[in-house]
Amino acid sequence: MGEHDEDQGHGAEPARPKLTAARAREITAGLREAMDDVRRSAAVLAVRVRDAHAARVWVPLGHSSWESYCAAEFGISRAQAYRLLDVARALAAIHSAVAVGTELSRTRDTGPAAAVALDYGLSQRALIAVSGRADVVAELITSRLAALAHSGLQALDEPTVRAVVRQAVRDIRTAPPVPPVKPPADPTVAALRRVVDDLAASTHAIGELMLEVAPAYLSDTEAADVLELLCEQIGEPLEHGLAARRYAMSGDRRALHGTVL
Repeated sequence: MGEHDEDQGHGAEPARPKLTAARAREITAGLREAMDDVRRSAAVLAVRVRDAHAARVWVPLGHSSWESYCAAEFGISRAQAYRLLDVARALAAIHSAVAVGTELSRTRDTGPAAAVALDYGLSQRALIAVSGRADVVAELITSRLAALAHSGLQALDEPTVRAVVRQAVRDIRTAPPVPPVKPPADPTVAALRRVVDDLAASTHAIGELMLEVAPAYLSDTEAADVLELLCEQIGEPLEHGLAARRYAMSGDRRALHGTVL
């Protein structure tokens, strides 16, 4: 009887029906919608975090600091409390840049309208990554929006502004490292280094896409199950997608050895 029960517990799983292209598109659309919902929620949270911190809301509640307030009221760590501020500040800088670049009226940015304005489809990971260079991102956004406005070739509608913002954040995140003071004397070596830097930058961008679908808390094995369909759709080998994901998490190019590099 025991052997019979054991066989039942370890029996082969029933074969899953083959996934059709139509069903895959349906699943992908649902996933995209869920991601959009998360990003919109992050935009609303960022506005409220910024307002709460600016108002020093912890003082009348008897807390000694922002981090102690967050720990007591929400049960989050000091690091999480300050990551929330990083996201809020980065979004505020981006919003100000958009307002300047599109010559929008400066209204008090709280409430539902501000939440929509702050929804540029950016993940918290992306905003945290550029929070230390928010001024650089803002300058890039302003200059690009101004150039588009002056050209008159493209209307600065919501999709265009969102695309400019996302591209600026991506460019700052994936910018290659500052070249050494003394570049290689051999032009062949210098050219090869540029190729490697460009490849690493594009791979980092792919890795960020992978992290959007398979967050960092998933193991490689769990991530592989989630990313298999995505990699197939974008024509990227699964091993390369996993390596790019590891590189985006660590920033260490050794994660790409044996696969991309």
